[in-house]
This record gives sequence, structure tokens and C-alpha cells, in this order.
Amino acid sequence: MPILSEGSPSIADLAPKFVRYIEAELCFARSSVIKYEDCLRQIIKMIGDRPVISYTADDVLDLKSAMLRKNHSTARQVSILSALRQFLDFCRKLEGLSVIDPNEIVVPKRPRREVAYLTVEEVERFVGAIRLTNLRGKVSISGLRFRALVETLLGSAMRVGELLSLNRIDVDFENREARIIGKGNKQRTVFFTERALAWIQRYLNARTDDHLALFVRQDGLSRLKQPDLWRPFIRYRKVAGINKKITPHLLRHTAATQLLFNGCPIGHIKEILGHERLETTCRYYLGLDHRAAKQAHQRYLLYEAPGGRMAQAA
Repeated sequence: MPILSEGSPSIADLAPKFVRYIEAELCFARSSVIKYEDCLRQIIKMIGDRPVISYTADDVLDLKSAMLRKNHSTARQVSILSALRQFLDFCRKLEGLSVIDPNEIVVPKRPRREVAYLTVEEVERFVGAIRLTNLRGKVSISGLRFRALVETLLGSAMRVGELLSLNRIDVDFENREARIIGKGNKQRTVFFTERALAWIQRYLNARTDDHLALFVRQDGLSRLKQPDLWRPFIRYRKVAGINKKITPHLLRHTAATQLLFNGCPIGHIKEILGHERLETTCRYYLGLDHRAAKQAHQRYLLYEAPGGRMAQAA
């Protein structure tokens, strides 16, 4: 017997429980949870907050039309519709509500964007622009910290949130690795280059605090946070004379593309980056190495018969 809409919970009624579910049961990252909360608020603004069993396919069309009128990007549309699908799935499976089938909601395909990254020459210009001494010629802890952080991002391909969550004891200098809790609350191993570890050690040797975090704020009393990074990234990009917008995530792309250009198999790149699916790695990086593609084209696209002659048309 179908559930009557009168007295049935609305999106706003179920949102708090849904948020707890995706965070505690599905292990969504905090940033993803916040994004889903915002998406539900946007859905309510655009099509109203009614009993969830009262929404129909026409309401989904109204939602899509509203997003187009607001000139939402494809990525934003994907986020909102994905949140709606996840929410409806929750309503069906956990709340037992007769809502529309989430699988019938068509989500637009994300357009493939060109991956931005730094060239080897740009990397050296950027890190070389970071001041390691102050005006009195003494060691600049802030400069040394930023250089160590940049070198670690470039030498590990970690997400910046993963890096900032590390403690000193987490880094295994002998084996050049660390165990971290990555995206989706999943544990994985990350690896460091010798160059990255050398800069980390140099930074740690210069510190006088006893805070357990690998990277700390200037006062040595609290862990470094992401908002602390934007200003030095902007400053040293300008000093280096690089026009690209340099961010921690761009350094992750830089590390990934360097692995690709140096011949690292895409499956290994997936593991190094901590991607859950190979498809994600392929979508970002598989078509980037145009030099290798051209070499492969010249090597393999041949029309010679076994005897060495060009095959004749039948």
C-alpha cells in the first residue's frame, strides 16, 4: 500500500539523518558532506521542500530547468543531481519511502578539462623563488616550511589535506613512506622522493617547538591549515613570474603528469594518487602524453605485409 504524502517527511526533515548516514556509514570526507548539505539546500530553494514521496519526474525536470536559468556549470549540475540521487537512494533503502527511482535521474556528463600542471622548468623557478632566509640573513622558518611543503606535494602527489593531517612520527624516513587516512576515510600508503624527505628533515631540524604535527603555524602551537597556504602560493608564483594559478592541487597534477611522462604505468599512478577507480586516473591523465602518443602512432600504425612490402588493396 503506497505511503500517503500527508505527514510524510520532507527533504529538510530527513537532511540531518542523511548527512549523518553519508558521513558515518558511507565514510564521505567532511568536504563532501558539506557539499551535499549545500546541494540539498539548493534543491529546496529551486523546487521547494515537500514530502519526499510527492516529488515526480516533472520536479526533476523543473530542477534541471532552474539550474540552467541560473547558468550553473555542468560540474555544479552534476553535484546537485548526484546529491539528489544519493538522497533518494537513502530514502528508499533506509527509510522505506516510495520515492522516484534515483537511477532514472539522468546526470549530464562532465566535460573533460585540460589538466593544468607545471613543467620541470616552472617547478624549479617556483621552488627557487621561495626565500629561505630573512632580511638579516638568518633562516626563515616560514620560508623553509613552505619549501618543504611544496617539495613534499611534488614528491608524493598527496592531497594537501592528507599532507597537513600528518604527524612527525607518521613519516618513515627509512622506507620513504607514510600511512595516511585519505579520501573517503580510507587508509593508504604514500611514498616520498629522497628530495622531499631531505627538505622535510631540514625543516624539522630548524624547528624549536615540540608540536606533534608535521607542519605547524609560525607560533608552533597549532597545526598548519589550508587557508594559511593561499598567500604564499600567490606571492611566490608572482616572484617566479609564472602566469598559471599555482595551488596545492596543481602540484598534485604536476607530480602525476611527471610520473606519466617518465613512463610510469597508469595503474601505478592510480595507486600513488590514491584513486579508488582506474577510470578516474584515466579520465584525468591518460591522453596527456602527446609525445608518447605520437611515438606510438609512428611505431604501431603500419600497413606492411609480413614480407616487408606495403599491403596491397584486394
